[in-house]
Amino acid sequence: MSAEQTAPTRPAPVDMAHHAHLSGVFAPQRQEVDVSDLSVSGEIPDDLQGSYLRNGPNPRFDPIGSYVYPLDGDAMVHRLDIGDGAAHYRNRFVRTPMVVAEEKADHAIWSGLTDGYTPPASEVGPELAGTFRQLPDINVVEHGGRLLAMAESDQPYRLDPADLATIARDDCDGAMAVGSTAHPKLDPETGELVLFNYVLEAPYLTWAVIGRDGQTLRPPTPVDGVDRPLMIHDMALTSRYIVLFLCPLVFDIEALLSGGGLLQWRPDSGTRIALIPRDGSAIGWIDAEPMWVWHFANGFDTPGADTVTVDYVEWTYPGGFADMPTPATSALVRAVLDPARGTIVRTTMGASVNVEFPRVDDRMLTRSHAQVATVGKSDGDSGDLDSLWFHDLSSGSESCWRPGVAIGEPIYLPGTEHDYWGAFGTDPADMSSHFYILPADDPAAGPLATVHMPIRVPAGLHGAWLPGT
Repeated sequence: MSAEQTAPTRPAPVDMAHHAHLSGVFAPQRQEVDVSDLSVSGEIPDDLQGSYLRNGPNPRFDPIGSYVYPLDGDAMVHRLDIGDGAAHYRNRFVRTPMVVAEEKADHAIWSGLTDGYTPPASEVGPELAGTFRQLPDINVVEHGGRLLAMAESDQPYRLDPADLATIARDDCDGAMAVGSTAHPKLDPETGELVLFNYVLEAPYLTWAVIGRDGQTLRPPTPVDGVDRPLMIHDMALTSRYIVLFLCPLVFDIEALLSGGGLLQWRPDSGTRIALIPRDGSAIGWIDAEPMWVWHFANGFDTPGADTVTVDYVEWTYPGGFADMPTPATSALVRAVLDPARGTIVRTTMGASVNVEFPRVDDRMLTRSHAQVATVGKSDGDSGDLDSLWFHDLSSGSESCWRPGVAIGEPIYLPGTEHDYWGAFGTDPADMSSHFYILPADDPAAGPLATVHMPIRVPAGLHGAWLPGT
């Protein structure tokens, strides 16, 4: 029997028109452009110099089999350069071997991760046969001379900072030899990049450290006390600890093989919190009730106490990965962790609900911060219309800017004289995209400048601000 006769059947195309994350503001952008001197309403502050880079799932070709957001989708990195009151834009696909092969074929070859299909050697050659799509589509990180498109529990792809061209996969001097999650944390004091990674086999969870110069200070090190594979998307970092919330979202290969989902929500297990000393000493554990955490805003060693404070968005459960009788809800939460007593005290911050993408001034990572920004809903929002929330932690107050568009993750923009918040947004009415620059001291007042993008920037995930020199 020939290879063609034994090859697996190619899955059917995904119905993009009726898929919430393949249509509307999420519809893939296939254009790659370089455009200078973008149109601006208002004025870009003269003291703001740098580049905002943002990543996100963006299928190069119409997907086949399945598409689960945000796990699936090729990476597209967007770069907005700001300086001297002007803005310039460039976007590029991250060209993994899968994207390159599909561009030669002019159609999708690999299916979604949950579909289980892999292409045969007769179609992609022996090196790529049986492989899954590589997905460096979650975040962008610059550190140690590397610009990295980050994946979820895999090695990142290194990009050329000049033109965003794809260079190659990078294990970052061995620190990411077994991969990294998409949210390593940069310690502004030491210059160290601290990361963790989960895998489906023992030891299940590792952590590593990269020095300021890009050299490995600690290779992948197992986290003792983890006995099963769990999805852990993000972490918090303090001067003393790595903080990981091991929520009960479990990888279950047997369930997948029997027709179930790869990820299973098992709340009876509760949540375990690991406080991993950065000096390599014994790990502390805290037991908590079941919850789900996608993203942390920040963490720090509580001043004047032997406790740790973390701010994060807490969900009742991971929507889309659990069958529950009530909708998943979220809120911004501050937790005080006591490693010696093994206790956690949680406090909901503000009245805003169903928020996500919490960010602080990245210069404050590992230290006490004054403000957290999130994306959430406000009165009058509907459908894709989101608002930016700004939580003042010193006064306990919160304010909201309602742009009337689908708004993305906020980013803190330090200027030489003043500071700002920024975000991409897309108007569902005409699909035009914009970058908004808000004053950090009064962001609810609305934008000082609205940069009009030359093409639609699809709703995506995470980004980074790279200050100008």
